[in-house]
Amino acid sequence: MSVVGIDLGAQSTKIGVARNKGIDIITNEVSNRQTPSLVGFSARSRHIGEAAKTQETSNLKNTIGSLKRLIGRPFDDPDVQLEQRYNTAPIVDVNGLAGVEVNYLGKKEKFSATQLVAMYLTKIKDITSKELRLPVSDVTVSVPAWFTDVQRRAMIDAGDIAGLNVLRLVNDTTATALGYGITKLDLPGPEEKPRRVAFVDIGYSDYTASIVEFRKGELNVKATATDRHFGGRNFDYALTERFADEFKEKYKIDIRTHPKAWSRTLAAAEKLKKILSANPQAPLSIESLMEDVDVKAMVKRDELEEMVRPLLERVTVPLEQALAEAKLTVDDIDHIELVGGCTRVPAIKEALAKFFGKGLSFTLNQDEAIARGCAFCCATLSPVFRVRDFAVHDIVNYPIDFTWEQSPDIPDEDTSLTVFGRGNVMPSTKILTFYRKQPFDLEARYSKPEGLPGKVNPWIGRFSVKGVQADANDDFMICKLKARLNLHGILNVESGYYVEDVEVEEPVPEEGDAMDTDAANGDEQPKKTRKVKKQVRKGDLPIVSGVGGIDAAAKQTLQERENAMYMEDKLVAETDEKKNELEASIYELRDKIDGIYSEFASDEEKEKLRSKLMDTEDWLYEDGEDTTKSVYVAKQDDIRFIAGPIIQRYKEKADAERQAVLKAEEEAAAKRRAELDAKKKAEDEAKKAEEDAKKPEGDAEMKDAPEGEAQGETEEKQ
Repeated sequence: MSVVGIDLGAQSTKIGVARNKGIDIITNEVSNRQTPSLVGFSARSRHIGEAAKTQETSNLKNTIGSLKRLIGRPFDDPDVQLEQRYNTAPIVDVNGLAGVEVNYLGKKEKFSATQLVAMYLTKIKDITSKELRLPVSDVTVSVPAWFTDVQRRAMIDAGDIAGLNVLRLVNDTTATALGYGITKLDLPGPEEKPRRVAFVDIGYSDYTASIVEFRKGELNVKATATDRHFGGRNFDYALTERFADEFKEKYKIDIRTHPKAWSRTLAAAEKLKKILSANPQAPLSIESLMEDVDVKAMVKRDELEEMVRPLLERVTVPLEQALAEAKLTVDDIDHIELVGGCTRVPAIKEALAKFFGKGLSFTLNQDEAIARGCAFCCATLSPVFRVRDFAVHDIVNYPIDFTWEQSPDIPDEDTSLTVFGRGNVMPSTKILTFYRKQPFDLEARYSKPEGLPGKVNPWIGRFSVKGVQADANDDFMICKLKARLNLHGILNVESGYYVEDVEVEEPVPEEGDAMDTDAANGDEQPKKTRKVKKQVRKGDLPIVSGVGGIDAAAKQTLQERENAMYMEDKLVAETDEKKNELEASIYELRDKIDGIYSEFASDEEKEKLRSKLMDTEDWLYEDGEDTTKSVYVAKQDDIRFIAGPIIQRYKEKADAERQAVLKAEEEAAAKRRAELDAKKKAEDEAKKAEEDAKKPEGDAEMKDAPEGEAQGETEEKQ
């Protein structure tokens, strides 16, 4: 079993895994530590991640990004229409939600954003399982703090379709905070003043600021504020707009009318932006951008900052909101941690340092901090690893109301209640009490729709409570409903039950002195009791929930479709592999038949093999350009049938020569060992002789004396 944390970014995704007593960021199939968040389609298969990036420019209308910014969003949402600016593939309506229309397997297909994210997560799962050589199931996935209930449900659905068990959806900055706090051994104790850290995360498409308090073994998110339209891509777009005007005036070309030219300029602008973060100026040069025109430009950092001046003026707004909500000032903040690629921009760092009036911290990896935090989060939820206990207390970002129909028997009853207010700790459970004589419904919705991202429907769900009836005395049934905002940030009414007021007797506590006196005298006085009313659970109430997300039957269908597409992609990849093997075999044998295989084949065999190779090559680039895996395997077998005997002869001779060389090496080694043994023996004998020569002559006389004495004694006895 594996422990995996996925930082699903708008531009790229990082994967953290728990192993080697720590967290590693794993690499993909081309050894990159981050995988492009792109899904592409072609007439033969899908292209996901690195493969999609490779063919993006040549397949713009069938390659889609902005996956996490589209999932769970209605098609008519202004934010969705904004994403069309960053995508060439047409964003369309798929059952009321945002999706994409592409050419796939030779026909027009529509896929919802949930399906696209599921496709991408399947690829991430594949990358991870190949790296770990283990099946991947349990994961945690990062989401923006501004995600609503419907977006979070869509992300869980995408994980289910991809065959992943999402243990937790964790907010980006919360994951960063966990990765920061769980490794710190110097956090203050429970009774001490907490360490307050401001986390500033500015990524490719959005900006989140969180104020977090740390104590030993726990973190508490005090406030979170976001700007959904502030990120690195805004800088790229501003640069591209400037270049579009410059090229139109200088080179008489309009890249706004040419999607491929616009895409290439946008990619070049992104590289230029990164260079300007470290240098005062940088050049741009693109060959044959449009109409065979080569373009060049030079940009200074000051010019870029002036282009995005309105954006830079918004840098401190989320921080001001977060501090106000947390009821803190900049002086209360102990550290400011910056993560996200866009925090490398000097103008942003200067603005943040000026706002706080103190130095900024970069102790976390700016690109990988979220993935590491997600992996830590997964490890704490999984039984596979032992992790230091660390409690995570996140907060509700959008207040949630429950509304219901007024009971005809209670004319002055309130019909709405804010159950989870903004800043409420999450996960959280609340018990709602209703007095009813018949079944009833209640609805959950966000109480301040104006604070939601884009044009999101504030409705969350409808819950029907069944089995409610008046008792024998026509009195109200006391209904208790358990509403829970779980660790994903998703709301459900998990269960319902009814209670009855029952009179029970309980002992009345007496004064200690009197009780001690009676005990000392040995008199046991009867204990006083009193009758009190208590609510006793009597039975369950069935609840029928109507919430967002995909129903079980539709989800099963999508899972089957995803599995089918995955197997099709796998077959295409294996077919391409066999085709490449066949092509490589043709060139290799053509070279070797006149080289190392030449002496092992007759002229007739050579001619037959050359003819076969030529025929196969002609077929490969004509009729065999796109065929099945089995056909390529059959063609390879035909070549092996002719080349096999030749290769076998070569191998036999090579083996014989290798054996001869090994035998010669063994004999030489044995000879060297014998020479060494003889040399050592001679040295030992010479050393012994030298020692004997050094002994004095008296030693030799003394040595013979005992023998003479013994002999004389024997003679006397006789």
